[in-house]
Amino acid sequence: MASAMELVGRSFLPGSAAAASPAGRERRRGGPCFAAVGREGSAHKRRPSLRSTAPVGALAERVVVTPAPPEERAGTAPPEPHPQSVAARAVVTVRRRRKEDAKRRVAEQLDAYADRVGRSVLLELISTETDPRKGGPKKSRRSALVGWFEKKDVKAERVVYTADFTVDGCFGEPGAVTVLNRHQREFFIESIVVEGFPSGPAHFTCNSWVQPTRVDRNPRVFFTNKPYLPAETPPGLQELRRQELSDLRGEGGADTTGERRITDRVWEYDVYNDLGNPDKGAEFARPILGGEQQLPYPRRMRTGRPKTFTDDRAESRVEYPEPIYVSRDEEFEEGKNEMLSEGALKALLHNFMPLLVSSVSPDIRDFAGFHDVDNLFKEGLRLKQALQDQLFQKIPFVRKIQENSEGLLRYDTPDIIKKDKFAWLRDDEFARQALAGINPVNIERLQAFPPMSKLDPAVYGPPESAITEEHIIGQLDGMSVRQALQDNRLYMLDYHDIFLPFLDRINAQDGRKAYGTRTLFFLTAAGTLKPIAIELCLPPMTDGCARAKRVFTPPADATSNWLWQLAKAHVCSNDAGVHQLINHWLRTHACMEPFIISAHRQLSAMHPIFKLLKPHMRYTLKINALARQILINGDGVIESGFTPGRYCMEMSSFAYQELWRLDQEGLPADLIRRGMAVEDPTQPHGLRLLIEDYPYATDGLLLWDAITRWCDAYVAMYYPSDQAVQGDTELQSWYREAVQTGHADKRGAPWWPRLSTPGDLASLLTTLLWLTSAQHAALNFGQYPLGGYIPNRPPLMRRLVPADGDPEYAHLVADPHRFFLSALPSLTQTTTFMTVIDTLSTHSADEQYLGERPDEAWTADPAALAAAREFADEVRRAEEEIDRRNADTGRRNRCGAGVLPYELMAPTSGPGITCRGIPNSVTI
Repeated sequence: MASAMELVGRSFLPGSAAAASPAGRERRRGGPCFAAVGREGSAHKRRPSLRSTAPVGALAERVVVTPAPPEERAGTAPPEPHPQSVAARAVVTVRRRRKEDAKRRVAEQLDAYADRVGRSVLLELISTETDPRKGGPKKSRRSALVGWFEKKDVKAERVVYTADFTVDGCFGEPGAVTVLNRHQREFFIESIVVEGFPSGPAHFTCNSWVQPTRVDRNPRVFFTNKPYLPAETPPGLQELRRQELSDLRGEGGADTTGERRITDRVWEYDVYNDLGNPDKGAEFARPILGGEQQLPYPRRMRTGRPKTFTDDRAESRVEYPEPIYVSRDEEFEEGKNEMLSEGALKALLHNFMPLLVSSVSPDIRDFAGFHDVDNLFKEGLRLKQALQDQLFQKIPFVRKIQENSEGLLRYDTPDIIKKDKFAWLRDDEFARQALAGINPVNIERLQAFPPMSKLDPAVYGPPESAITEEHIIGQLDGMSVRQALQDNRLYMLDYHDIFLPFLDRINAQDGRKAYGTRTLFFLTAAGTLKPIAIELCLPPMTDGCARAKRVFTPPADATSNWLWQLAKAHVCSNDAGVHQLINHWLRTHACMEPFIISAHRQLSAMHPIFKLLKPHMRYTLKINALARQILINGDGVIESGFTPGRYCMEMSSFAYQELWRLDQEGLPADLIRRGMAVEDPTQPHGLRLLIEDYPYATDGLLLWDAITRWCDAYVAMYYPSDQAVQGDTELQSWYREAVQTGHADKRGAPWWPRLSTPGDLASLLTTLLWLTSAQHAALNFGQYPLGGYIPNRPPLMRRLVPADGDPEYAHLVADPHRFFLSALPSLTQTTTFMTVIDTLSTHSADEQYLGERPDEAWTADPAALAAAREFADEVRRAEEEIDRRNADTGRRNRCGAGVLPYELMAPTSGPGITCRGIPNSVTI
């Protein structure tokens, strides 16, 4: 997204000790070690479940260690070896960049030659046991990584190096490895495997950049892949665990308040105070979201940049392509960057040409007809001959662009018009997309008639909707409104209360017009929806609110047909804004960021819950940082492309304050809240859907159940009791901080889920995994396939619907096609928006999908690995069921003539724009 989007975006402490077992007491006295145990294995060997059954009070005293500085250790004579020493070897896998520029290549060669003369990479093994004589963990001597110079010209992406160690037979089991990089450049360690110990190979999953000593003089610490709860931490790792978390919180450093360097590994919080740039002028300033500014919002990753000159509350901006800080390991890997950069040229051409055309020939800034929209997919934006002649004389390279880049000038045809070019015009398709479109999470059952607003009537007028029984009675298949309500046949898209407080300001902007909308649907006997009324509302006016509320019903003649199409377009525009600003950005991007920040600050890499969460946090902080640079910032892509304009993020804040609740973010709770389902223990998922063919919900429940069973099984492995959950200080600190600091503006809300039982924990984890995987995918990867044809789903409207007697009414009657298109986004707004959602809808080749975990050594717990395999199998079975459903002609909301299958919940995908695939995390 980075390069492509920029082109369009400019315009417990650790547990206290080891179990006080006889073997543990022997170790502390310097008693028998594994060399003396022989075939019996290590005296520290853990039970298969890796859980402690001893109460906290039965644990030994805490061991606190202050490691000696590296300089002191380097000069210390090695201890006398144990008669039965162990020869061990560390096998280190380093991932190299696939593409190196000349400068990096020279630096790599210099590092190789420096390595040969002693400026090498040093490794040190740290035991799970303590040294009874020194009081700290047992450590090996440092050993240099071998083979860096000899393999300097190897072209492979992954290169393996080794380091050899000789340790006493009483060393115990390696629990950590430190790496000291004395080269000049950082390098990326994928994994370390330590072989030669009687306990078997020790695996260390790294996947991290190691900075040179000129950047960070402290060695990096990598922990074993064995999961340990805080109270179970082996004595040799306790202080290391505590210190590592302290470092990740930025505690004890030389500068805990200044600007973060790109090479740092520190996670901290801040408010959204970097969306505007008041130093450029008042029109570029934007309100601060979060904190004491009366605009509640989740917290984001702190960068520590200096304040602006104009406003000491606002943080100065870093404009793309300058990098914005996220912890070094949160950066995109090379495969992701390659995907994003591949779209750069296409993005450039897609935006350069429309800007060029509209600047030279203002008369074609709008689409003259639907054929102009269609031509974007057939031949791209072609230049009229007279315009070509002008441009070729003034800008000769334009001819080369047009001659040599025809394929790139064309836009891919969106799926929505591949099967039926005119499907978007049909009322049944308009209704079907509320159940199986880009935003299937706002449809709700109407439970009282007429619909009522919750806004203050003293400010916004009477709360009752203007839709009456007379408007809809003829569309109810002979039923009364009361009968239709009782039989659960009436449904609604209600965007009245979210838009109305902002309409005066929105409509005062040039070229932006909006209503607060309500749309009523009737559930037919065939199981499909049909729209029966649309209400367009403006704020009350001084003339008696004559046009504050207008109701449109399905058309009976040509003119009313075009008025109906305009009313549907305004509903779609509202739907697009709520989808992007609230359901997509707020609920799956912004609201998840505090949980990710807190996880890195409070959960050790050895913590089993961190291991579970890790794949579901990948890339999210980076993509959110990029969004602050070029998407949600002032004058960025979202403001430019959506009707609310500069008030987009204020609307998002309003929704966070009024609507967002974590306890209602899980799928079953959300369906019940919207009245789309009722609890029914006789049904497979414990729910009965009131619209049986609701593709988002039916497919989503398959995946929700799979995630639920995975989290239940995983939590049960480590938390056998309520006390185990309540006594896990790292776990409690994670959740407490995510709520009280990461969501500080809502920390006092009574609805926050408790974290007191294993069931509480499993439920919380299920919700988080759902939001970052399936929910995000359902809201993201259909943006271009379903929204790339702008007339189907305009993100921005430029005209209100004229009434008889208005000057514009005559224009509508005289040329309805042109009037309709002039109400939609302009040429440049359309092409810019299409380019952005093209990138947002694209899967990279390095995507990791739900149920997949490429790193097979992510945990040493065989029970967890077995449960993960079962989860993957269940996800695959869900995908097979989704394929069967899409071939079922009885499911008319996903199968039929011109009807797109619903595949946004299909877990796997190839790279590119596929309108399917569920990555583990919010990656784009």
